[in-house]
Amino acid sequence: MTSLLPIRRALLSVSDKTGLVDLGRALAAQGVELLSTGGSAKALREAGLQVTDVADVTGFPEMMDGRVKTLHPNVHGGLLALRDNDEHLAAMETHGIAGIDLLVVNLYPFEETVAKGGDYDTCIENIDIGGPAMIRAAAKNHAFVTTVVDVEDYEKLLGDMAKHSGATCPKFRKRRAQIAFARTAAYDAAVSTWMAGAVGLDVPRRRAFAGTIAQKLRYGENPHQAAAFYLDGSDRPGVATAVQHQGKELSYNNINDTDAAIELVAEFDPADGPACAIIKHANPCGVARGTSMVEAYKAAFNCDNVSPFGGIIALNQPLDGPTAEEIAKIFTEVVIAPGADQAAKQIFAAKKNLRLLTVEGLPDPRAASLTYRQVSGGMLVQDKDSGYVGPDDLKVVTKRAPTESELADLMFAWRVAKHVKSNAIIYVKDGATVGIGAGQMSRVDSTRIAARKAQDMAEVLGLDVPLTRGSVVASDAFFPFADGLLSAAEAGATAVIQPGGSMRDDDVIKAADEAGLAMVFTGMRHFRH
Repeated sequence: MTSLLPIRRALLSVSDKTGLVDLGRALAAQGVELLSTGGSAKALREAGLQVTDVADVTGFPEMMDGRVKTLHPNVHGGLLALRDNDEHLAAMETHGIAGIDLLVVNLYPFEETVAKGGDYDTCIENIDIGGPAMIRAAAKNHAFVTTVVDVEDYEKLLGDMAKHSGATCPKFRKRRAQIAFARTAAYDAAVSTWMAGAVGLDVPRRRAFAGTIAQKLRYGENPHQAAAFYLDGSDRPGVATAVQHQGKELSYNNINDTDAAIELVAEFDPADGPACAIIKHANPCGVARGTSMVEAYKAAFNCDNVSPFGGIIALNQPLDGPTAEEIAKIFTEVVIAPGADQAAKQIFAAKKNLRLLTVEGLPDPRAASLTYRQVSGGMLVQDKDSGYVGPDDLKVVTKRAPTESELADLMFAWRVAKHVKSNAIIYVKDGATVGIGAGQMSRVDSTRIAARKAQDMAEVLGLDVPLTRGSVVASDAFFPFADGLLSAAEAGATAVIQPGGSMRDDDVIKAADEAGLAMVFTGMRHFRH
């Protein structure tokens, strides 16, 4: 590859004009000839810079509402010609093609148009054609052409030129070429993903994925794993949109667990009162509602007062001073909430290792989106579990229907079950989890583990009976046998919510009736693997 490449001729054609004039001035001051198109050329001229229109280079005016302006051999030949190839040089001379050493292009704002709710025709018109074609041509020929597609790289370009007397080095060009190809790939991914939805394809033949780096992480799940955090461009509130007020940078596991926490607590509408979720290793170890946020936190904490150490806490209302004071009594990795008052911030300021994040609103648990999981040789893609079951959707299958208070706890438990790893069993009493069994290979084991943890906490709290006495229980999937349900009854549960659908539903219903339990079917399961 050619070592240093002097920049003598540059083509600037951008949708986002941020920094354009300053860049143009800096290039012109170094004697660089400026070529440009449309609005970019106008902006540069208005700044007093001398600019050659691409139309003068191609011999054709911009036409078809700007759809055709740069798709011409005088442009693409100038970008693609190998400057050390005699045949290429001869072709340039024969056809009057001048080389282009620098391409600065950013694309039509397709993603922004979609995000603003543009209609079909408007989105189509915001699909850039000439820009990606030029970017790919220049990036392919990075031995001789420098390609810049991001405003944030303007200063880096000028810095590299300053180091090398108006030239760019191979390392800079290679890195910008990679960024350029990634940009066009992300752009095409955005277009194809939007179009799949626009034309009603739930399972398109090909699916493209793209993201923009937000943070290079210290490591992944373990120190020997490299990792980074990428944004997908959506505006869903959560850890990706949060503002960090204090504490060291988030780790891979922090981000994963914080996402689990905010998604869970979002199940509980702030208008219905405070709610708190405490997460450890992406599983809830306590979830509760309360008349105040500090009451909700204490109730969640009292489900399991050991696991919250080093955990993640999510609140559905702003963090206040009393709650912050209570949280600060043990080591907590992250607290995320839709705001925090000054008293809370001052209390947390003394905890340098605690990260405080605030978000503008909560994610909508019913909003449609996709989830991705890599497997060997491929990718699993599915709709996010946005399934919702309300009280009117329940089917009472036992002789006894749940009481009003049992029904409220059943609905609470069902919302939590959606966020617990399968096999999931959740005991709830008075708007708070009192036992959680997660991730077991056997549902009956989850039932027993949750009950045992509740018994241990009862002893810690000085109670004579297990916390599960008088509780309700939720199962994320059906009970295949009556044993899991009977274990819940032995723990003191009085009502059950489960999907139903087992071949042995009749046996399970009979066992519930014999035990005096009320049981409802949801018709929907919430596996979380």
